[in-house]
Amino acid sequence: MGDWPDKEITDKILAAAIRVHRELGPGYLESIYEEALCVELAAMGLAVERQKSVEIHYRNQIVGMHRLDLLVESRVVVELKAIEEFEPIHFSIVRSYLKATDLETGLLLNFHSVPLAIKRIGREYKGPGP
Repeated sequence: MGDWPDKEITDKILAAAIRVHRELGPGYLESIYEEALCVELAAMGLAVERQKSVEIHYRNQIVGMHRLDLLVESRVVVELKAIEEFEPIHFSIVRSYLKATDLETGLLLNFHSVPLAIKRIGREYKGPGP
C-alpha cells in the first residue's frame, strides 16, 4: 500500500505531538496541548492556523460554520482531544472538516491516553454513479 497523502507533514505533526505528550503527560485541558503543539510545529517551521473558521454550504448557501483546532500547512486538519477514549462521532467530525475544507488528510490526537492515541483519517469519497 502506498503512502498516505501528506505523509511528510503528518509525520512532522506526529513527532511534535509525541514530544508534547512525553513532556506534559495526560491531565491538561485541550487548550494547553493545542498551545504546546503550536510551539513545537512553529519550531519545525510549519505554518499553523489555529481555530480556523470554515463555512458549511448547502445548495450554495452558508448554513453554518466549523472551527478547526489546527490547520497545518493548509493541508492537514488536526483535531485535538483530552478525553477517556475516542468515540465514533469524533471520526465523523474530522471527516466533515475534511469535506468542508476539500482536504484529504486529518489527524485525531488524544492527549489524555497513554500512550498518545493517534488516528489518521482520510476523506470518504463516493464512487462514480452508474
